[in-house]
Amino acid sequence: MSTAPLHLAAATNVGNPAVNISIFAAFVVVTLVIVLRASRNNRSAADFYAGGRSFTGMQNGIAISGDYLSAASFLGICGAIAVNGYDGFLYSIGFLVAWLVALLLVAELLRNTGRFTMADVLSFRLRQRPVRMAAAVATLLVVFFYLLAQMAGAGGLVALLLGIDGTAAKNVVIAVVGALMIVYVLVGGMKGTTWVQIIKAVLLIVGAFVMTIWALAHFGFSLSDLFQGAVDKAGDTGAALLEPGKQYGATSASKLSFISLALALVLGTAGLPHVLMRFYTVPTAKEARKSVVWAIWLIGIFYLFTLVLGYGAGALVGPQAILAAPGGVNSAAPLLAFALGGEVLLGIIAAVAFATILAVVAGLTITAAASFSHDIYANVIKKGAVNADGEVRVARWTVVVIGAIAIVGGIYAQKQNVAFLVALAFAVAASANLPTIVFSLFWKRFNTSGAVWSIYGGLVSCILLIVFSPVVSGAETSMFPTADFAWFPLTNPGLVSIPLGFVLAIAGTLLSKEQPHPEKFAEMEVRALTGAGAERAETRH
Repeated sequence: MSTAPLHLAAATNVGNPAVNISIFAAFVVVTLVIVLRASRNNRSAADFYAGGRSFTGMQNGIAISGDYLSAASFLGICGAIAVNGYDGFLYSIGFLVAWLVALLLVAELLRNTGRFTMADVLSFRLRQRPVRMAAAVATLLVVFFYLLAQMAGAGGLVALLLGIDGTAAKNVVIAVVGALMIVYVLVGGMKGTTWVQIIKAVLLIVGAFVMTIWALAHFGFSLSDLFQGAVDKAGDTGAALLEPGKQYGATSASKLSFISLALALVLGTAGLPHVLMRFYTVPTAKEARKSVVWAIWLIGIFYLFTLVLGYGAGALVGPQAILAAPGGVNSAAPLLAFALGGEVLLGIIAAVAFATILAVVAGLTITAAASFSHDIYANVIKKGAVNADGEVRVARWTVVVIGAIAIVGGIYAQKQNVAFLVALAFAVAASANLPTIVFSLFWKRFNTSGAVWSIYGGLVSCILLIVFSPVVSGAETSMFPTADFAWFPLTNPGLVSIPLGFVLAIAGTLLSKEQPHPEKFAEMEVRALTGAGAERAETRH
């Protein structure tokens, strides 16, 4: 097999920008038409927040996989496997296990108990105003950090694939992505966003499947030959690609950082509000369970594809060429596409990556809008005395504000180390959201004080620990490499902040004089396990 064409993949000017722009434009036009058609039936709060609960289990399962499989799942993991081998594949395992934990532990129970947001569940048997405010603050922070990372990544990726250089050009790209996100959510609501997620999921999984078969075909459909090709291409360090420890085995601190990151990923997914909100788009608990089955299969299959794609990029492009390319490790999947199928396949995969970013930021935005308008405005500020039209109107304005903040934040964050933003989002979700969700569903004595202590304690501990970690200062890869005020040795606070969140929930509950309400817990338990009452509650609203 000739390897001459494969060296082109390392070139700075990857692919044909005209082809990439054409495919991007086609995707945007098609999805905008679908969003406009979906918007015709947006008449109520349930339509805007939950798509009118009109999606089937299969549709919602595909959309869930689209929401969960972000740019990090595609671009980041492929690059991590290509460069770090076994340690990179641990991300795939971690994300898959995290999703199984989220589904099996809380997803259906939350769907049966709440209406639109996570705070609906927590306030079912706790005091409304303090719990809704705390849950909304945690949701907004998780979404904000996650959104910044996606927007900053969009600027770099799209600028690379369109042949755009310079800070001003990248800023324009981020602004365009933000504007499209606002249009999708403002016009289509959850219905439009869900259809964008479905299209994106199909494109991503089919694209990954085609690349997987194509990469295996280069090695006679022999997985062992593909692994050996990656080892050979890497040179002296190639053998380490098949063994643990290449990325996380250097020091005891790096090993603990990996454990901390793994803990945040596995437990944080069960507290990610934009993922959990997807379960409110189906009409019944039965359809929610079908969503779970579809999502597990699609996500599991995709993460198996990443093993071939990652090692395939290592074998056909090489870790040195990947690291030297614009975008670094995130360039592995586009470079592999260029190596396999030239400009056309690269353009298709570029469009898939673009669709991935757009779909995820749209899902994040509608989650934040729902949290502010439904929890803070309608139930805290207005104390429930607001009609559905007024609530949706505030949600639409919130979308515009969040979009503007995301654009400005993404422009600023592209000059910084954005890895900590994703890690912080997962750590906050695991430290602040998960303890309150678990105890609210399963602990009869749990009360408002425990929820408030856990949420705010998890938020504060996460932020403080990450500020004083090597991610922000004290290392060459830090946000502020010339400063050094780091005293926390780990790059992710999860190992400390997650147990602290659970401890604070227990302490706040036991030290409070608030009396438990066993009758409310019994009602919540029956509804969470059976779904009985959920549909009747919806019709009353």
